[in-house]
Amino acid sequence: MPLDIAEKGRRFKALHERAGAFVIPNPWDAGTARMLTSVGFEALTTTSAGLAFSLGRKDGVGLVTRDQTLANAKAIADATDLPVAADLENGFADDPRSVAETIRLAGERAGLVGGSIEDATGNPQRPIYDLGLAVERIAAAVEAARALPVQFVLVARAENFLHGRPDLDDTIRRLQAFEAAGADALYAPGVTALHDIRTLCAAVHKPVNALVSVSADTGRPLTVGELADAGVRRISLGSALSRAALGAFIRAAREIKTQGTFTFATEAMPFADANGFMSDT
Repeated sequence: MPLDIAEKGRRFKALHERAGAFVIPNPWDAGTARMLTSVGFEALTTTSAGLAFSLGRKDGVGLVTRDQTLANAKAIADATDLPVAADLENGFADDPRSVAETIRLAGERAGLVGGSIEDATGNPQRPIYDLGLAVERIAAAVEAARALPVQFVLVARAENFLHGRPDLDDTIRRLQAFEAAGADALYAPGVTALHDIRTLCAAVHKPVNALVSVSADTGRPLTVGELADAGVRRISLGSALSRAALGAFIRAAREIKTQGTFTFATEAMPFADANGFMSDT
């Protein structure tokens, strides 16, 4: 029997409260959501970059609208019984009231039980909101999340490291302020050194999300075990799965064009397997 959204919300909240770390991968459409569900993951979250790439647009420069993002998230949520959260970028607005409206729509219309709001402005001249406004935006998002009829995990993101400001102290200060404003989980994408991740996790009390990426310490992606030992509770993949799929696609296309061969087809998923992941309706 399909889970109702209230039960999805309870299960999602519980994932953040249990010991250890869980992986929350990022589908970019209904089909990839069904495939990740079949693999056995416990929750999913969307990827703004994966959606942007599928629309032929650049990510992070405001070319994908709130309506497009929420429609994509709803298609993903409708395709699975798993709890689904969304990358809601900067809430698609500067002002706190509009950010709150994004959260309301995410919970009431898109079938989501979580979402993230970042402190990146989208303006290359001033890439990060001033701390005061950033906190007001998170506080408004938290208030909207609490008013929803289901449990909704609000993730506050500090984007310094993705925008040329590798200031760990300021990043921690921001996450602490977001925590005080009521955020349920915290996230600083771009922090990749294991000792920095450990320091960050020790500085806050709410669950910390880490993005899978090549570590500044080791030159390789950190493992689930390493991140969990550092204090991370939730591990997302961002656009990594989307880019992995695109990598295979472009390698195949270039092989055809430059070599006139089709050896890529030997590694392609069989049609029956791909078809088997999908819905009958």
